[in-house]
Amino acid sequence: AAGIVPRRRPPRGDMGRGLTLLLLPLALLAAPARAEGGTAAAEEVQIEVLHLPEACSPKSKKGDLLNAHYDGFLASDGSKFYCSRTQNEGHPKWFVLGVGQVIKGLDIAMMNMCPGEKRKVTIPPSLAYGQQGYAQGKIPPNATLIFEIELYAVNKGPRSVEAFNQIDKDGDKKLSELEISQYLKEEFARDGKKRHPSAHDEILADIFKKNDHDGDGFISAKEYNVYQHDEL
Repeated sequence: AAGIVPRRRPPRGDMGRGLTLLLLPLALLAAPARAEGGTAAAEEVQIEVLHLPEACSPKSKKGDLLNAHYDGFLASDGSKFYCSRTQNEGHPKWFVLGVGQVIKGLDIAMMNMCPGEKRKVTIPPSLAYGQQGYAQGKIPPNATLIFEIELYAVNKGPRSVEAFNQIDKDGDKKLSELEISQYLKEEFARDGKKRHPSAHDEILADIFKKNDHDGDGFISAKEYNVYQHDEL
């Protein structure tokens, strides 16, 4: 069964995880939505820390790449609608925090969390699946959700300074077509999958179409959208 925590599943090519993350649409963490007639208290994510390791570093922040297991329950009757341990041969899930890869409530609930920490979080409908619900995931309309989360790893995400500098071979603080091309070749070699000869050029063109907003033939740090907590 398909995972049901993500708000939307981005199209998956065969280009390797690093490249897939490079192409991810980036979104600012929006302010919590207010449902009609709802109160501020009712629309907040409630967080209960179940376990906090003595060594709590690094703490998660927007843009970090997280590895976690989580179980999802309906607050109305306690029934479980999702378990990451039954997906993908039981491997923990990887996702980038704060960019909309998961429902907004989880993006909020997993901020400032450290490796080894466990949390129980309650997410109101406006920060989950709202009035529409999610029929495929057996989540009814206007459902309050409860997640039990165990975080395993906090890594620098794909839009970090480190990732930018890895691609920026000449250190001029902008990514050229040649640098992106070389990055693609390295990613292709790393995953070892067979591709049509035209795949490289098509993906390269798509990267610049989506990221080179001023059309100057380079992807600047601003266009690459390095997160605010990082500085070049």
